[in-house]
Amino acid sequence: MSIEANRKFTFKGVNHIALVCRDMAETVHFYRDILGMPLIKAFDLPRNMGQHFFFDCGNGDAIAFFWFSGAPERQPGINVPLDMPTRGPFVTAHGSMNHLALNVDPDHFEECHRRLIAAGIDVTPILNHDHSETQVTDDMTDDVYVRSIYFRDPDGILLEIATWTRQPDGGPDDILTEPFTADTVLAG
Repeated sequence: MSIEANRKFTFKGVNHIALVCRDMAETVHFYRDILGMPLIKAFDLPRNMGQHFFFDCGNGDAIAFFWFSGAPERQPGINVPLDMPTRGPFVTAHGSMNHLALNVDPDHFEECHRRLIAAGIDVTPILNHDHSETQVTDDMTDDVYVRSIYFRDPDGILLEIATWTRQPDGGPDDILTEPFTADTVLAG
């Protein structure tokens, strides 16, 4: 089955996502110097409001950061997860960004994991996502559809490096449930 084309808009991917950081210099060090993303645009905002910096994350897409003078502190468990998947609670509030997943080629995936560890970044073990009850397995099986690792940036933003092992196509092997409504309550 092939993915149905968007007949309303001609999207070409994500131009950028804009996040908020506490310390722009620390953010530049992490994204440019540790993750290797080129800094492609940087400017001060008008009226001494702050700064806006953009990093190239591949495919012509960017991750952007605002630094706002006097911005409120982050609130773990509300706007960022308390923990990483498999380590503890990672639920966040409505309207928050839970995590940002960066796509890599399958042959580069394990090298990314090794490089993060070598850089001293706290990173999860490799998670092989499948359709089992826990939705992860230690082993590579035919049921694994994506592999991922999770880590945090200096502001606690949860990042994921992911690689598809089989590209989802919206067929019956991929659409496994119907959407819940806002008043749905799940039993613990």
